[in-house]
Amino acid sequence: MKQSILSNWNFFRFLRLVIGIAIIVQAVMAKDVMFGVAGILFTALPLFNMGCCGAGACYTPVKKDSTTEKEISYEEVV
Repeated sequence: MKQSILSNWNFFRFLRLVIGIAIIVQAVMAKDVMFGVAGILFTALPLFNMGCCGAGACYTPVKKDSTTEKEISYEEVV
């Protein structure tokens, strides 16, 4: 867990963290609980390096063609 939090930081992960913190700050200023819950969610996602496609949820398997090569027959045109 500690390794996933401390490694693989890039610009977009840092930007998502800043946006999540900004949402939390706005929620506290507006005293809005639901906005605060959304801010916690948006802050937790970059912290744990998760997203919508976490755990391979967006993975689509490659369709394997089980047929062998088809033999092509040619006709001679005169």
